[in-house]
Amino acid sequence: MIALLCAAVFDLILSGGRVMDGTGAPWFRADVGIRADTIAAIGDLSQSKARRRVRLGDLALSPGFIDLLGQSELNALIDPREESKVRQGISTELTGEGISPAPTNAAWIHEQEPWLRKYRLKIDWTDLSGYFRRLQKARPSINEALLVGAGQVRGIVLGFKDVQPDDKQLARMQKLVDAAMRQGAFGVSSGLIYQPGSFARTPELIALAKIAAKHGGIYATHIRSESKKIADALEEAFTIAREARVPVEIWHLKISGRANWGRMKEVIGRIEAARAAGLDVTADMYPWIASANGLDASIPDWAHEGGVDAMVARIRDPAQRAKMIREIDPELHAEDILLLSAVNPEVKKLVGKRLDAAARDLGKTPAEALVDLVAMDRANVGVARFGMSEEDVRLGLSQPWVAMDTDYGAMAIDGPFAAEGSAHPRAFASTARILGHYARDERLFSMEEAVRKMTSLPARRLGLQDRGLIRVGMKADLVAFDPATVRDTATFEKPMAYPEGIPYVVVNGKIVLDNGKRTKERPGRPLRHLP
Repeated sequence: MIALLCAAVFDLILSGGRVMDGTGAPWFRADVGIRADTIAAIGDLSQSKARRRVRLGDLALSPGFIDLLGQSELNALIDPREESKVRQGISTELTGEGISPAPTNAAWIHEQEPWLRKYRLKIDWTDLSGYFRRLQKARPSINEALLVGAGQVRGIVLGFKDVQPDDKQLARMQKLVDAAMRQGAFGVSSGLIYQPGSFARTPELIALAKIAAKHGGIYATHIRSESKKIADALEEAFTIAREARVPVEIWHLKISGRANWGRMKEVIGRIEAARAAGLDVTADMYPWIASANGLDASIPDWAHEGGVDAMVARIRDPAQRAKMIREIDPELHAEDILLLSAVNPEVKKLVGKRLDAAARDLGKTPAEALVDLVAMDRANVGVARFGMSEEDVRLGLSQPWVAMDTDYGAMAIDGPFAAEGSAHPRAFASTARILGHYARDERLFSMEEAVRKMTSLPARRLGLQDRGLIRVGMKADLVAFDPATVRDTATFEKPMAYPEGIPYVVVNGKIVLDNGKRTKERPGRPLRHLP
């Protein structure tokens, strides 16, 4: 058998590297042989024949990294190179944060119209199967796994108003989730600070999560508060886990707001207690002290009711605008908000400035500037919010049940998204920052543990049986990096910069990054959940 194995020709052998296999165990030297899209052999393959042999020397070889909140569902259709993911060694991402590309309808398409028009993207599907066909036709560079958004199905059935479903409406929402699960969704998700998802109450979320659980899926959530009400928000997630009997993933775990700094210890204690009680609750984080979302997330919930058109109309009504400003102003730290992106050319001139500086340029108070910028750009202004402490980030990252996410869609330093001119550095450098800064330099955990957090831990959460480990029979998603030199180069001042020290990336057996140079291969595929 060994003789036959050695005699057979491999498509690719990655030779002599330090294999960090994804389990967290110490590295070992080995060759890894690949045939087609699968790892075919591990060991001494020096006598084996291969169409291509790459000698790794002291490079580490690990499974491809898995981004548990990647946000590239539409980006991959516009720029399928997915360069910022590839150059981080990310071979698979999960996406669909409360809002998902499917199911969809005309009302949802209208809500996205300025962004879709800007990138000339036509949505020509209605369900998840249709989206997957479109994605496959685009030939993405990495693998894409999808969740069906609770807010998405709510928008289809109830519209964008703050109303509660009756039994028939809830049953229709459950039917939409069931259909998406049968078409390959990995579970159901919520984004509970974003509308219309924020209008959902806990029983509605339990009802939808039960459908995901029936199909062996998960419930992933941007919890209802990440600041002063985080204890209540966590308890809601635990209740859903308990009542729906569903695994729960808490996205981008954090504690926000200067008044809350130091509470990560409490947050971890609550999650540990839930796990000790038998609830399958895990989390993921990005390794930065700033978050990123839309500037309109600062607009009060009531003002979002009815969708973007209704919100803009309220901002333009003097009485309602004044009410919004009164509610926003006491909690607003404009100096902590950095403008990252916009669609409207007039708003785009302010990108790269803090909100307080932009407000001075406009001759307005920060709260006035906030609501007016939201209206000018129809809720398309992207911002970074510097609301976390380094100590809390370190404590969260060090937990064994915390995986990695970038929470940012794929982009590149050239191409359609480069015109944005800015981004959050997590889009370009999250994996390298975990490996280089936190594992090697800060010694927060071992390099092997850093790899586990980005490979087998997220693969197990998603139920991926053929990815996340270097094992014979697993899919050949692999990344070679230099433990001595890997580092993030992206900053908030100059975020659009690729990391150093990641020369080789293989996706489904094809080399997409070859000694630091991008190849023409785009071997990614839609990943469908199998119950």
